[in-house]
Amino acid sequence: MTNDQPSRQDTRMDMKLEIVVLPVSDVDRAKSFYTSLGWRSDADYASDDGEFRVLQFTPPGSACSVIFGKNVTSATPGSSQGLYLIVSDIVAAREKLRADGIDISEVFHDVAGVYVGDDEHYLFGSRRASGRDPDGQSYRSFASFRDPDGNGWLLQEITIRQPGRMEAAATTFNSASELAATLRRAGAAHGEHEKRTGGEYDVNWPDWYAEYIVQEQAGGVLPS
Repeated sequence: MTNDQPSRQDTRMDMKLEIVVLPVSDVDRAKSFYTSLGWRSDADYASDDGEFRVLQFTPPGSACSVIFGKNVTSATPGSSQGLYLIVSDIVAAREKLRADGIDISEVFHDVAGVYVGDDEHYLFGSRRASGRDPDGQSYRSFASFRDPDGNGWLLQEITIRQPGRMEAAATTFNSASELAATLRRAGAAHGEHEKRTGGEYDVNWPDWYAEYIVQEQAGGVLPS
């Protein structure tokens, strides 16, 4: 490669997924449902002739929004399935939705494979088992619900990311409880770190915590 030929990494452009289109049959009914979820209402625009209307909602803490409306898509209402909502505490998230009046499944875990959104169908021959993953594994616990048209949503609990799944600079937390849970994991790991270094107090523990939290969320190498 010559000096005047930029590398592939140098020429990479950001491509941020920001919108998912939902096919719905009753726009106002869908608006009421997504409002009841506590999602932020970003837009409700209708053309002067009434032939077009688009609404945008954003889940709390999400960089991606959904849109739906009149003449927004030709897809069959309810045909969007396997829409993932990532949470740090599957039990708390499910209870919050139930308290808001959402008909949601019991928590279940996937014992062999990848869940794809339909309550009875999985990839790679996986099986559904009742309750949260017994080992507390990240990516393995779920709960599902549908909007009034049948578009299928799936809560998935993720506490530790697989390597390379997030940019380290993009460390974020959606709630105080999520940050607190991360700090507890960092604290437990740092306790083991101090044992390995002779049990002496680590005056640089804030730096160690910061590195742990950033690397855990980015799926990088955790400090030892």
